[in-house]
Amino acid sequence: MIPPDTTVGKVRLRVADLDDLATFYERVVGLEALERSADVARLGAADGEPLIELVGAPDAPPAPSFSTGLFHLAILVPDRAELARSLQRVAAAGWRLTGASDHLVSEAFYLQDPEGNGIEIYRDRPREEWRRNGDELAMATLPLDLESVLGELDPSERAASGMPSGTTMGHVHLQVADIPAAEAFYNRALGLDVMVRSYPGALFLAAGGYHHHLGLNTWQSEGAPAPPEGALGLDRYELVLPSVAERDSAADRLAEGSTDPERLDEGVVATDPSGNRVLLSARD
Repeated sequence: MIPPDTTVGKVRLRVADLDDLATFYERVVGLEALERSADVARLGAADGEPLIELVGAPDAPPAPSFSTGLFHLAILVPDRAELARSLQRVAAAGWRLTGASDHLVSEAFYLQDPEGNGIEIYRDRPREEWRRNGDELAMATLPLDLESVLGELDPSERAASGMPSGTTMGHVHLQVADIPAAEAFYNRALGLDVMVRSYPGALFLAAGGYHHHLGLNTWQSEGAPAPPEGALGLDRYELVLPSVAERDSAADRLAEGSTDPERLDEGVVATDPSGNRVLLSARD
């Protein structure tokens, strides 16, 4: 129902210390400052569109630990060598990983920014190597051999300072209060396809047969309320549809399902049943 070439766009975070967070995403993650004003910083890869939008809100309250919101944003690099360079960059900055996993369809490592927002940096295996498990895509969470990843690089190669051209926001993973309600919103109304539902307490959805553009889980948030309006953390994330007509069609489907989308200059903002906001925008 949703166009197969729908992709994930910018993730907007509300942050207490804009300068500190912008420096982190440049120095540790390797994104480049593309636009900057007094209270907004937009960062992305070289010669690319912004991937992360930081909005300074020094007086905003922190989100409660038991609430819905961002589980992690996921930055997709072009290949395994670039994953190794990203890992090398994080290590050179002295930043601690929170995990590293082989998901069969991808290889990923995880960290948090200074304000606790989750980050995944990953590379995809070629689609022809993806396998199916019955009627769903085969995915798993296995230990990732970091030494093998780093073996992609010449030992004398110095840590690369920035993310390469072709880096994108591959997916977004959200904490939700209820999986069936979230599935009704994202699958039956918006039109994303369910790719994996065998993970306990989780659901993975996508457009165009991708392994997932959107992950949902209740691992720490089952029955949780949304954070207070204006709290630190996820403000919204973006799904980019190929045309204005396709964007408006998706918004109309959400409106039919009792959601009342808000129409803005940059697109249409809708709120899922767990209080997570998604901006529907158009590529053309």
